This record gives sequence, C-alpha cells and structure tokens, in this order.
Amino acid sequence: MFYLKYRPQKIADIDNQPVRETIKKILRSKQIPHALLFAGPKGTGKTSTARIVAKSLNCQKTIFSDPSQKTIEPCNQCSSCLMINSSSSVDVIEIDAASNRKIDEIRKLIKEVSFSPMIGNYRVFIIDEAHMITKDAFNVFLKTLEEPPESVIFILATTNPEKLPPTILSRLYKIKFGNVADEDIGRMIDRITSQEKITISAKVKNLIISQADHSFRDAAKILESLSIQNLLKFEQAKKYLGSTNKLKLLAIITNDNLNQALDWIDEFSTNGGNIKKLIEDLLQILRKALLGQKKLQLSQSETFLLIKLLSNAYRQLFYAPIESLPLELAITEFYNKKDRH
Repeated sequence: MFYLKYRPQKIADIDNQPVRETIKKILRSKQIPHALLFAGPKGTGKTSTARIVAKSLNCQKTIFSDPSQKTIEPCNQCSSCLMINSSSSVDVIEIDAASNRKIDEIRKLIKEVSFSPMIGNYRVFIIDEAHMITKDAFNVFLKTLEEPPESVIFILATTNPEKLPPTILSRLYKIKFGNVADEDIGRMIDRITSQEKITISAKVKNLIISQADHSFRDAAKILESLSIQNLLKFEQAKKYLGSTNKLKLLAIITNDNLNQALDWIDEFSTNGGNIKKLIEDLLQILRKALLGQKKLQLSQSETFLLIKLLSNAYRQLFYAPIESLPLELAITEFYNKKDRH
C-alpha cells in the first residue's frame, strides 16, 4: 500500500509542514519534553512522526548520540534506525491503547519504564489511541507520566484529546496535527508519483486533494486506487471519484437491494473512497431532496429517516474500528425501519 510504503522516514519527509517545523525546533533545542501529545484526525501522520522522533533521539549519527555531529536527521542506516524501521527495536515500544487500556496493562507498562535503554539513548513509548485508556488506568499512570526516568520519553497519539483527563493533559507537550493543508497533501502526492514513476496532470492531483478530506492516508489510498485501475486521466478519475457515485448508491438504496448497497460501500471503501466525504455528500443530496430542490425516489419520511441515520453514522466515524461500519449499519437499519414509516 502506498501509504505504508511511502511513510515518511526522516524529518525532511514529514509532509505536514507545521508539524515538521515544530519537531525540528524541539529536537534542536535538546530540551526534549518527557511527554508529548500528538493530537489530530486519522491519517495526518501522528504515528509516522512519533517513529521519526524516536529514530532521531536514538540514531547513532545525530547529536543525541555523538555531540560532534550537527544533525538531528536520522540516518536510516545505523542499527538503531534499521531496528526502529522494522519495528524490532527493544527501545521503542508501540502500544495500542484500544487493546491495552486497563489498569493491569498500564502496570505492565510502568514496569517496562524502569528498564534502561539497551541500545539507544532513550526508551520511547508510543501510545496510540491514548484516549481509550480508562480513567482508573490513567490515575495509576499519572505519577510515572509526571516523573519518568530521564532516559524515557512518552508520545501519546489520539484523535480525541478532549477525552483525556485534565490531569494528564496538563503534563503533556501538545502538538496539533490539524486539518492537513492542500499543499502538504500535494507534496506527498508528488513524492509518491515521482518514486512510482506515475504521471498525472495538475487537475487529477487537485481532484485527489479535494477528495482526501485533509488526510494523507486517504490521498495515498485514492492515488493507489486510480493507479491500479489505470484511471489516471482526468475524466476517468472524475467519473470514478465524482458525485455520480453517490447518486448510484442512492439509486441502489431506493431499489430495495440491501446486499447490493453493502457491496457498493465495500467496493468504494476498498478502492480508497473517503467514507466521511461520502456521507457528507449523501447528506447534501438528501437535504436538497427534503427541501424540494432535488427529486429522489424516496418519500419525505424515508428521506428524513435516512438523514437521521446517516447523521448518526457520521458522528460515530471517529470511534469506528472499521471506517465503513457506521455507514453499513445505517443503511441496514434504514432497510429495517423504512417500511414502518
């Protein structure tokens, strides 16, 4: 997958320009916060950036290992960098808080913190989806987070920083991974197309950016999908990604074919389609239908029901383990309820 294959491997590769500059300033200051919070939507580069920070701190050719060096840029060639790249470093521990959120798991983490680095300069704990940690587990974690050993750095990543307890937030140095700028997504697209030797026009590039919803991951998935299917001409890409897709789904829904609707959503998602943007576009169409500005083969009560279910699915997107699941459940519920309206 392009998104994984072309993950940034050094600071200069971080496509999110504000984040890149902030990381440079922190690392050059040599006063590294012992606990960082990377907060922002999915697909904005939080985990990739955390790994790059871990590499810089432990690389054998940066100022952190060799004071005679002037660079903070990881070399990606020394044993430390290579182990981090292959997820085999004993000094960089990645934890999925969604699966390790309770007190017992956090106590195991605290025991790990007590060990000194075995190869590098720092033990770096990258905790993804940190907002999933339970309140009681956070209370156990608080003292360690506040006063870790000097050789330990925590990087907490989350899509929902507002769910972290205030006592935890106050002890973290926050870096915002906000909506990614179009220019930064364009930079990533240029990087991938150059290395893959893919030729696309500026119009296709802008089309991908418009469909990516400020997400590096979504942009890479869309580009890969267009490349695999050889849909790199503007009209081809526009037809594949355009609003006719949404109207086709609505047509399937009105024809009472649940399986076909679910198959369409699965294919759309598998091919790199943006579920969030899809729901937004569907809601726009349904709103116009409700206001009498567009004709659909749905009754007013059915249109209202579908708007209600899609709005609820939209709110659930941030928490969904599978991105397309809230939409699939909403469409299924629509079929189950619409005959009663």
